[in-house]
Amino acid sequence: MTSTPERERPSGERPESLADLLGGRRGAVDATVPPVAFAVGWLAAGLWGGVVAAVLAGAAVAGWRWRRGDRPRSVLIGLLAVCVAALVALRTGRATDFFLLQLVSNAASALAWIVSIVVRWPLLGVVVGAALGQRGRWRRDPALLRAYGRGSWVWAATYVLRVAVFVPLWLGGQVVGLVVARVALTWPLVAAALAVSWVVIRRSLPADHPGLRHPVAPSDADAAPAQ
Repeated sequence: MTSTPERERPSGERPESLADLLGGRRGAVDATVPPVAFAVGWLAAGLWGGVVAAVLAGAAVAGWRWRRGDRPRSVLIGLLAVCVAALVALRTGRATDFFLLQLVSNAASALAWIVSIVVRWPLLGVVVGAALGQRGRWRRDPALLRAYGRGSWVWAATYVLRVAVFVPLWLGGQVVGLVVARVALTWPLVAAALAVSWVVIRRSLPADHPGLRHPVAPSDADAAPAQ
């Protein structure tokens, strides 16, 4: 009697995408609404107007996410980031410094993604593996490890691109330009990174690979009965 392999996907089940696993839309809301509110408040009433508008917008986003059932820790981190950005701007007296935290965060993220690939712990695998409850099992699958490494380069490139755009605007004191860049390099860039990295992963995996949910360790192949 031939048994059905455990890793076979149930008939009719829709293949998951990285968008399903990573949920990029909520992060994009956090990243765009407060900066837009800051720019509107700054244009209308100066630095204090921008800070108040950004904090109120951040609180509104946090309340919306709370009602949607997001984890309290995630909600508070998003609101805290807005408050810290506002405090930095008030401390320096420069409106563009509201975006300094985001600039530093993107630079650190670019470095983290690149280092993770070099040390063979690609962050895309870490994030997706955690979302799927796999811990480190995906690393024992050479095909998945290679695919996640290639897909992680896509995400590293997004952070490098943001830094390359943000730094000249920040140095030039371009508040409105920073807001436009932040919006343009959040929603569209996240969507593009999700799509491209998903294609990279799918094309990097062998045709007979069972998918992200089912890492294949070398011992699995060795243990398979000879035909």
